[in-house]
Amino acid sequence: MSEATTTSSAPAMKKDGALQKVIHAVGADNLSLFFALIALVFLVTVVSRWFGMEGGNKFFSWQNIMNSLAQAIVVVGLLAIGETVVIIAGALDISVGSIASVGSVVAASVLVGVGVGEALPFLPTGSVVIAVLAGIIAGVIVGAVNGFIVTALRVNPIIATLGTLAAFAGVAFLLAPEGKPVGVLTQPQFTWLAQGRFLTNLPVPPLGGSNWTGIPILTVILVIVAVLVHILMAYTDFGRAIYAIGGNYTAARLAGINLSRVRVLMYMLSGGIAGLAGVLLTARTTSGNPINGNGLELQAITAVFLGGAATAGGKGTILGTFLAVIMVGVLNNGMNLLGFNTFVQRVALGMLLIAAVAISQWRQARAERARTRIAAED
Repeated sequence: MSEATTTSSAPAMKKDGALQKVIHAVGADNLSLFFALIALVFLVTVVSRWFGMEGGNKFFSWQNIMNSLAQAIVVVGLLAIGETVVIIAGALDISVGSIASVGSVVAASVLVGVGVGEALPFLPTGSVVIAVLAGIIAGVIVGAVNGFIVTALRVNPIIATLGTLAAFAGVAFLLAPEGKPVGVLTQPQFTWLAQGRFLTNLPVPPLGGSNWTGIPILTVILVIVAVLVHILMAYTDFGRAIYAIGGNYTAARLAGINLSRVRVLMYMLSGGIAGLAGVLLTARTTSGNPINGNGLELQAITAVFLGGAATAGGKGTILGTFLAVIMVGVLNNGMNLLGFNTFVQRVALGMLLIAAVAISQWRQARAERARTRIAAED
């Protein structure tokens, strides 16, 4: 009897061990996000019909998934990835939307040779590579300004980036010729970044009445950036320094970490990624518009906190942010399909941000209680 019991319990122990390994690898918070994403899709596609809402049946179609959803999350996703690095360090960058606007205008101006491009005649016009690099470098420069204000002038990151949110938005208008959008519709090699597709000839069956359209280049860029930043945060000294600063600022300083240098680099990284987001916005909208990035910071910050980042810093993952970006994208896409207007979507997004921060605070309180209990038992 005992022999049989021992034999039957061994596989169960192995299964439990395998399950625990999977949960540990993915993260309990990320699993929760995954299940929440499934629930949200169920609400959009099934529950909405119970209330007589039409449009949810269009969600599962290649037209919607690849053309609407996959492209819509890219810019917010990039901003959120850069924001994740900053928030893990216990800071905040409210200016990422305005930085994207600066990157958008600079890339378009350099591409067609007006405004910034005209002021820098040594830069060749019509070069996609130069235009993309110009937008990213512009983001890095204004990100460095954020880092300087926070570290050298010792201004609170929230106040500093709230100020630069307005300042950089003004800079975007100043850089644009007469404050007007710079059109790039006549530059097909550049707009290909937003309109191009990979693997269009795969034998994928139709879905929801629409044919396979291929994987958008925009989505591929988002995935590549997410993987690179994940590697940076998980496997480099810089990433470990970011987590250390957010976890315990004083301990990080005593450990010999150059806090000012790391924080400036952190803002430069966030700014560079925001600049890239602005470049892709230009390709997608076919113009470098000074208002291209307006309001995107709210969605980016919402995704980061929803992805499990702690408001006090020291906690958060790129994977969690990536899943949360998809969730925010599904929310916006679903509400569009169901016919909700923009104002209702903004209310929903604001409530989601509040919920995300509340959940983050609850997690921190629970972890603190657990640490206190363990310390008392010892």
